[in-house]
Amino acid sequence: TVKSEIQQKSFGEGVPAGFFIYPVSQAADITAFKANLVPVGDDQKPMLEQAQEIVHSFNNTYSEVLVSPKAVLPPKGEGRLPGIDGNGKMSKSLGNGIYLADSADVLAKKVMSMYTDPNHIHVEDPGQVEGNMVFTYLDVFGQDKAHIEELKNQYRAGGLGDVKIKRYLIEVLEAEFGPIRARREEFAKDPGAVMEMLKQGSLNAEKIAAQTLAEVKGAMGIQYFG
Repeated sequence: TVKSEIQQKSFGEGVPAGFFIYPVSQAADITAFKANLVPVGDDQKPMLEQAQEIVHSFNNTYSEVLVSPKAVLPPKGEGRLPGIDGNGKMSKSLGNGIYLADSADVLAKKVMSMYTDPNHIHVEDPGQVEGNMVFTYLDVFGQDKAHIEELKNQYRAGGLGDVKIKRYLIEVLEAEFGPIRARREEFAKDPGAVMEMLKQGSLNAEKIAAQTLAEVKGAMGIQYFG
């Protein structure tokens, strides 16, 4: 995982220290709230295993204070969504993602630029479904599985153009993201209310984390002040 991330981010020989420390920071975020279940993708499993090792080591050395988190993984085949260019995972840093905040027009433009089958030049040409990002996304977000299978068979046989399946994917994604976008726009109308939610959430989180930290210090024998 580390080697793959280093290559994707083009760090070369100058890998930032924060990159290696990040898994420990994640472990702190998880254990501070004694989370027992953590939703992650396949690429995050090693970091969660790191958190489990830290919890195991601490609890064995001191006492059973921290909770070992378990991974909640997406259904098989949906744990790592590739970017729209077909290279690596979807990532802001790689500029190959579709975001919940994207407008309908931006979403449509991104789908229309998606990587498909470079050898599927003419509509009548047989196309390849495997590695075709349009079908990859349809498999994840599409509800009508039978129709998607029909499209795959037609695409493989020839007679189905990329534009047609991309337009169908736009409909599928808009049905999924449209309501989310609308609710986000509603919240954006009252920034003060959003900030108040964040403030209250931060205060609640601070109380929980402080309690966990007190228990950790007590177990380690470094609780010098009451």
